[in-house]
Amino acid sequence: MDGGGGSRENVTAGGGYTEELHVLAVDDSLVDRKLVERLLKNSSCKVTTAENGLRALEFLGLGDEKRTSLEDNVSKVNLIITDYCMPGMTGYELLKKIKESSILKEIPVVIMSSENIPTRINKCLEEGAQMFMLKPLKQSDVVKLRCNLMNCRS
Repeated sequence: MDGGGGSRENVTAGGGYTEELHVLAVDDSLVDRKLVERLLKNSSCKVTTAENGLRALEFLGLGDEKRTSLEDNVSKVNLIITDYCMPGMTGYELLKKIKESSILKEIPVVIMSSENIPTRINKCLEEGAQMFMLKPLKQSDVVKLRCNLMNCRS
């Protein structure tokens, strides 16, 4: 059913893109995780959170016990946003694992960090990160992120 006029991004009920945007947010800090979750939800995103890289890989189906539901979860996630500095597995290591996977490599990954270190930023971008954002994230960062994602998925 066509409402006439209006942009495609504002289409909702019945398969509009806005409804489909599902973000996996990975951060070991509960406060930062909640902030990112709130900002993304304010921008009409569905959000799944994980407290570390291993949990994120488990959700995506790349954990130790490989699940048959790998493709189910992948098809539901449009973007992964992860902190760089996390215990156990850094955001950079998570990025590399995702980009090494034939099924996951097309999912855009955004790295966040509270430290503005050019060599770190370049390393992440060279490894395939879509963007590198400084923490704390603001609503304007999420708007920029959504625009960037729409461009790369259209």
